[in-house]
Amino acid sequence: MRYLRSMVLYAGLALTATTAAATDIAELEALREGLMQKLNFHEVPRDGSNVAFFDPDGGKHTLADYQGKYVVLNFWATWCTPCRKEMPSLDRLQAEMGSDKFEVVPVATSRNPMPAIKRFFEQENIAELPILLDPSRELAADLAVLSLPVTMILNPEGQEIARLIGDAEWDSDSAKAIFAALLVEE
Repeated sequence: MRYLRSMVLYAGLALTATTAAATDIAELEALREGLMQKLNFHEVPRDGSNVAFFDPDGGKHTLADYQGKYVVLNFWATWCTPCRKEMPSLDRLQAEMGSDKFEVVPVATSRNPMPAIKRFFEQENIAELPILLDPSRELAADLAVLSLPVTMILNPEGQEIARLIGDAEWDSDSAKAIFAALLVEE
């Protein structure tokens, strides 16, 4: 009898959690306007990755370095026109919303010569974002990034909760409303 009661209790808790997650997703989706309509929230969070990426000095990083924060993880390249178009909006987003609970993490994937990255950052006045590298595409491949740009939202546990393929205005009112809603949940 105790086993049956436990099963009913856990089934009820699971149903409540699933319903709450669906409601939260619906509320977040209602905030999408303009290019942010391409942002797709996942019904169930997807596992992150433990694959290393690097800074220009050879320092090794993983997504675990960002646990405890919502992360806007952006895969880009210097040769990708839509990537270059959206990077200033990611920089402005970091300047406005970056905190101990929120961070924009751009990762240049594939072949991106350091002089080209630095020149691009200088030309576009990218001052708030770090230079991070995935030269062998291992991180991108592990997260099933098949084109560029791709941007993921990771929850504080490091799980992917949403993905947008293509460029977007990451500092738009719609984007900031979505991130503010996520941070309120925290």
